[in-house]
Amino acid sequence: MPFQFELIREDESGARAGKITTDHGIVETPCFMPVGTQGAVKTMSSRDLEEMGATIILANTYHLYLRPGMKIMEEAGGIHDFMSWRGPVLTDSGGYQVFSLSDLNRISDEGVEFRSHLDGSAHLLTPSGVIDIQLTIGSDIMMVLDQCTSFPCSRSDAADAVARTTLWAEQSVSSHGTRMVQKDYERVLFGIVQGSVYRDLRERSAGELVQLDFPGYAIGGLSVGEPKEETLRTVGETSVLLPPEKPRYLMGVGFPEDIVEAVARGIDLFDCVVPTRNSRNGTVYTSRGKAVIKNAVFACDWEPIDPDCGCETCKRYSRGYLRHLFNTGEMSGPRLATYHSLYFYLHLLGEMRQVIREGSFREWRKEFYRRYRIS
Repeated sequence: MPFQFELIREDESGARAGKITTDHGIVETPCFMPVGTQGAVKTMSSRDLEEMGATIILANTYHLYLRPGMKIMEEAGGIHDFMSWRGPVLTDSGGYQVFSLSDLNRISDEGVEFRSHLDGSAHLLTPSGVIDIQLTIGSDIMMVLDQCTSFPCSRSDAADAVARTTLWAEQSVSSHGTRMVQKDYERVLFGIVQGSVYRDLRERSAGELVQLDFPGYAIGGLSVGEPKEETLRTVGETSVLLPPEKPRYLMGVGFPEDIVEAVARGIDLFDCVVPTRNSRNGTVYTSRGKAVIKNAVFACDWEPIDPDCGCETCKRYSRGYLRHLFNTGEMSGPRLATYHSLYFYLHLLGEMRQVIREGSFREWRKEFYRRYRIS
């Protein structure tokens, strides 16, 4: 079935409930995508993800290109068969990794020359080549190659990144179009709006990309060190520039309260390593806020991580036991903590979908902050 987005309801704040249809399944929005950087969500199996309610995951083009490599990925039949995941997959373009590994790369209008962080080998990522890589990976939603900027970033550097991101987007559309059918299912290409925290540059970037008529749009270049109020201001100013009939994806954000605020500003899709990375290190997320489960205060606490949670971790294990697992270095500690935090994120988004459809998001948002402790 061709990729499509249905906007089901939008409330007065701008929060939206919708539905994305792909050949690998339906994604109800707003939605959180667990991050499976190297074809795996760390400590989780594909079955775990299915059981906790994940409908779409994110994988990393840069890392999969380097390892296992495209020959192995092609022989495996693509990412779905490789990791035994039946649902949709979104792959980023590698633009953020280029930014974060800036000491190993050189950027030009042609693309990005970089050296592998694994073995130092030289590689070139071009706008067209990045799409070819993602076609081999077999993702349902692919991202154009973009140039992400740091914070703080001068206006001139941000403007150069916008110009190059548009140039690369135009080359991507020219070489591949925005919709491709391969192996009997459709892949679509999203554009990425850049511009740092400069409103006029975000307007320029969004305007130029909308002219290319992508099936969906991402807001990139945020959560790279800017103050949180700048992030939310930029998200709000940018989302309204994007076509309401197409999905909006905020890349790499964030903490639960960030996601609540971004939903209130019209965002549909999210990904972030926060729930998995922090949980592996002993910080979990609950309906009352985050908790550092390794702390001594939990040593004789026999309550579940979150009494309001229905995940398998909370049904069976106590905070005291989780603390013991972490303090003794047992591998099951990070696994059980990650399962809980991902479940919390996924079901937090599920709550938001429901209240948006019911028209009670504003009241729910107030109640969320009444319960949730931000620290």
